[in-house]
Amino acid sequence: MNRTQEQLIVKAFFEKRIQERILHELASPKKRLDALSRLCYNYTTTLRKKYLIELPKANFNKEDLETLLRKYGPIKQCYVISWDEDIDGKEMPLSSALEHIVGLGMPSIISCIPGKLAYFESEQGYGAPPRYVLKRNA
Repeated sequence: MNRTQEQLIVKAFFEKRIQERILHELASPKKRLDALSRLCYNYTTTLRKKYLIELPKANFNKEDLETLLRKYGPIKQCYVISWDEDIDGKEMPLSSALEHIVGLGMPSIISCIPGKLAYFESEQGYGAPPRYVLKRNA
């Protein structure tokens, strides 16, 4: 786990009232899933709405997502916070991160440009899961 990367993600995109709690949960192996659980159905009260850009649910594949995210700026390595333990807390290329996360059905965040651009996929209910670009200009 990279606490610096996680701090950038939380401080940039999470509601201020719960940032310290989220950082505490992410830092604790026993509580890490608690932080991720907040991104299931109640992500609209956990993430800052003003930075959420909803993506269409229909026919959005990994390649289209990668192309869209790269339009926002140069992306080198990405940092992943995910329900999937195989990739959680790891840095990897964007294409690899999307390969693991798209369609996983559980919450994940890919930090593409630290503190400025991320991809978020929530828990899947019926149909495609809610998907968002998290974008911050400053």
